[in-house]
Amino acid sequence: MHPILAQIGPIPIHTYGFLIATGFILAVQVMQRLAIRSGIDPEKMQDLIFGGLLIGFLGARTVFIITRFSYFMENPIDIFKVWEGGLVFYGGPIATTPFIYWFAKKHGFAFWKTLDIIGPGITLAHAFGRLGCLAAGCCYGRPTGGSWGVVLNSELVDPSMRGIHLHPTQLYESSALFVLFGVLFLLFKRKRFDGQVALTYFMAYPIIRSIVEIYRGDSIRGFIIDDVLSTSQFISILVFVAAFLALVVRLKQVNAKVARK
Repeated sequence: MHPILAQIGPIPIHTYGFLIATGFILAVQVMQRLAIRSGIDPEKMQDLIFGGLLIGFLGARTVFIITRFSYFMENPIDIFKVWEGGLVFYGGPIATTPFIYWFAKKHGFAFWKTLDIIGPGITLAHAFGRLGCLAAGCCYGRPTGGSWGVVLNSELVDPSMRGIHLHPTQLYESSALFVLFGVLFLLFKRKRFDGQVALTYFMAYPIIRSIVEIYRGDSIRGFIIDDVLSTSQFISILVFVAAFLALVVRLKQVNAKVARK
C-alpha cells in the first residue's frame, strides 16, 4: 500500500491516479495502433477512444458511488475524490458499449471490428487500474491465515482487516489481465473474424473475475447469495453467457458467408 507516490510542494501525487493515467495513455496508444492496422480513420477512432474511456470511467465511478450510497450522501464532496480510489469495473463496459455502438453506426465503422480494437486497450488499462487499487488499499482480499500477503491500513479497509496479512487480490487480477492483454494482442493479428478478440475478452475476463472474487474480502461489493455468490460473480455469469451466445451466432454468420463463396 502506497497511496502517495510523490509530494510536489503542497500538492500530493496519488499513486492510484498516476497508475490510472498511465494505463489510460498506454491503452490509447495500443488502440490507435490497432485502428490503423484495421484501416479505420485514426482521428475518428481517437474521438471514440477518449469518449468511450471517459464514459466508462464515469460509469465505473457511478456504480461505486451506488454501492456506498449512504456514505456519499453524508460526504458528497468525496464523490469527486477519484484519486483516492473507488471504481467498479463492470460499470465501465455497461456504460460504454451503447456509446460504442452509437458511435460506430454514426461514422460507418463495423461494430465488431471496433470492439476488437478496444478490447486489448481496456484490458491493459484495467491491469494498471488494479495496481492502483493495491496502492490505494481498496478491492482487498480475505485474510491469508498466515504470515504472507499484503498488510493494508487504508480507511477503505474494514477495521477488522487492517494490519493483518490479506490475499493480494489486486495483484492476482492485475497479473491475469496483463497475460490476457498479451493473448488478445496476439489474437488480433491472427483472428479469423471480426468480434473474435472482443468476445474472447468478454468470456475470459468473467472467469478471471469470478476466481479472484473467491479471495476478495471487501463485503462492500455486495452479494446475491451471502458468502456464496457475489454481485460481480453474478454479473460475470451473465456476461459470459451473453458472450458465448454471441460467439455462436458470429461463428454461424462466418461459416455461412464462407459457404456462399
